[in-house]
Amino acid sequence: MRDARQTETGPHSSTPASNTPRYPGRFGLSWAIVGPEGVRAGWLIFLFYCLYRLFVAILGSIVYATVPDLIATQASISTAFFSELVLFLAMIGAGAIMLLVARRRPADYNLRDARALRHFVSGTAIGAVSLSALIGSLSMGGWAHIGRASLGPSKLALYAGGWALTFLLVGCVEEGLFRCYAQFTLTRAINFWWALALVSGLCIYARLFVSGDCIWGVYAFAGLGVIPCFLLQLKRAENSGFWQAAWASSTGFGFIHTLNHGENWIGIFAAAFIGFVFCVSIWVTGSAWWAIGCHAAWDWAETYFYGTADSGFVAPGHLLSTTPTGNPLWSGGTDGPEGSLLIIPIVLLLLAWLLVIYRRPKPAEFSSSAATEQLAS
Repeated sequence: MRDARQTETGPHSSTPASNTPRYPGRFGLSWAIVGPEGVRAGWLIFLFYCLYRLFVAILGSIVYATVPDLIATQASISTAFFSELVLFLAMIGAGAIMLLVARRRPADYNLRDARALRHFVSGTAIGAVSLSALIGSLSMGGWAHIGRASLGPSKLALYAGGWALTFLLVGCVEEGLFRCYAQFTLTRAINFWWALALVSGLCIYARLFVSGDCIWGVYAFAGLGVIPCFLLQLKRAENSGFWQAAWASSTGFGFIHTLNHGENWIGIFAAAFIGFVFCVSIWVTGSAWWAIGCHAAWDWAETYFYGTADSGFVAPGHLLSTTPTGNPLWSGGTDGPEGSLLIIPIVLLLLAWLLVIYRRPKPAEFSSSAATEQLAS
């Protein structure tokens, strides 16, 4: 039987039974919409996605009508910041409505953490260090050349702060969509067969509508998860829903990166793999705050500090200027460092660091945490 704490609010928390909507039974139309734990996860995610896209369209129209120069300006920090701000506000708007539908609180979505600031700062530091290790490995191997960008001190400070705010929004949006909402919602009710259906659907969609060899990165990650998740299903492993959800959400995270221009299959596989590592960070820290910090710092170091290509795009305004040299398989080519094979051992080291430094709470700690939350509610 699945751990009730895991099923209701994520790996480290619980929700009082009185908050769970009544199950209408196995017959009738309501059965297809409402399950034992409330509105079925698939409908919740579909509704959230529709609301999110609606808010993006509305807010985007307002922003670009107010500041029309943002449309004409290409590759500017202002365009990047306001684009991410629109996505962030759209996520908040859609999320606020879904909180009412699901009768939950924001903290339920893998955000409840007494050590949120500590985990966020730790993730920020490790994100910058990990990206630096990747760039350093490329440089030592002769697959990257690091030079100096020609910007004055005032502009460097301006771009440093601007990109920091932009990538903080990126971290909040992408982790909010995948590691908070999708991961939590899928964990409630998913099993291997539903996860397999979701992952297979993504692979089929990629085959039909995405061009280029980058789709092989989606296939590779999807294939790696089949046997482990099937074994979890056969063993009826406790908390298996979390890992089935992690497989599906991480494959989806890799899939959305195929929409970027300049990606190769290694970069797509790496995106899905990093997404899985971020799911592991939720498992061991209890929340998504570490992942948000790591994600933001990784992108900031990549784009601003080292000035490398990110999915084939080199952003304006960076401290250093890093260019690939040699075999694209190792240098990443036009994709950037994330398209290099060297990213795989770096992400493995990141995963190992998480597992060594953090640990799962003991059963006694679970009980204490759950009791505290119930009293607080």
